Amino acid sequence: MSGFEFIFSLFGLILGLALAEGLGGLAKAMKASHKVRIGWPTALLGLFVSCDVVTFWMYGWGMRDLLPLSWPVLFGGFIVTAIYFIAASLVFPDDPEAWDDLNAHFDQHYRKVLGGILLCNVALLATVAALATFPPLDARNIVISWSFFPVALLAIVAKDRRIVCACLVWLIALYPLSAVWH
Repeated sequence: MSGFEFIFSLFGLILGLALAEGLGGLAKAMKASHKVRIGWPTALLGLFVSCDVVTFWMYGWGMRDLLPLSWPVLFGGFIVTAIYFIAASLVFPDDPEAWDDLNAHFDQHYRKVLGGILLCNVALLATVAALATFPPLDARNIVISWSFFPVALLAIVAKDRRIVCACLVWLIALYPLSAVWH
């Protein structure tokens, strides 16, 4: 087993659990949809978190030759993946039927979720900068990589749910855009 395989067994496990937590919350909410309205904000937040977890997983694979097997890498990776797990677990309530409308749950938790995801992306950018070359400032990276940070920050500080949803739509659109814009 290589050092990366050892490191990624922990990261992959926690990231997989984060995805399962988000999907499990969605499944519970859908089962209770006859009693509770899910709403666009919660759906967008769940989709955004899922996309970002998968993207982090892809970055981990891309950095497989650069990550040394060390205590700081293992512990730092644990902290970041744990934040992803907690963020994913906050998207949907444990008991959706206790809520009439998940928009109220969204309003209570979206700042924590988005703050955690923003923190994970700052850690990822710092790791890429430390171990590889800093992403160039070309048009593609400015739109896809660098716009993430101010838009996520705007979503965290915004009090108007419509602004938060618009930010989430932008952030979600960055994932398919990155797949087609080379």
